[in-house]
Amino acid sequence: MGALDHFSHLFDCSTSSSKLHKRKQLQTVEIKVKIDCEGCERRVRKAVEGMKGVKQVDIQRKAHKLTVVGYVEPAKVVSRVQHRTGKKAELWPYVPYDEVAHPYAAGVYDRKAPAGYVRNPDQQVSQLARASSLEVRYTTAFSDENPTACSIM
Repeated sequence: MGALDHFSHLFDCSTSSSKLHKRKQLQTVEIKVKIDCEGCERRVRKAVEGMKGVKQVDIQRKAHKLTVVGYVEPAKVVSRVQHRTGKKAELWPYVPYDEVAHPYAAGVYDRKAPAGYVRNPDQQVSQLARASSLEVRYTTAFSDENPTACSIM
């Protein structure tokens, strides 16, 4: 019966769960990309409008902001813009000033941020929390948890 079961699955005409595709959600993707002139704007617009699932493209040249609405994945939109235009692109790293819980937190402000926006503090890594490999080596060399640490005795 094992062979018969195997062949019955191959020639099964009913719909199975493995054949169903997950439908993408309609979403808005905001991207930061440097747009200086009309030519840059045209190149970015053509690169994104050619993607499957894109419904609307909005470009704000002064804010260096590209907004794409459609059934697309954010990572694919960013990689498409980078590949087709040769420009550095990243997901929009700013939030409106009013939405930040503590707007005066250190390291949140960015001079490159458009007016009324600050850098999203959730996406930032604190400079104090990041340690270089040299610092890590020194702290682990004298640590009590390290079995090969230097001992005074």
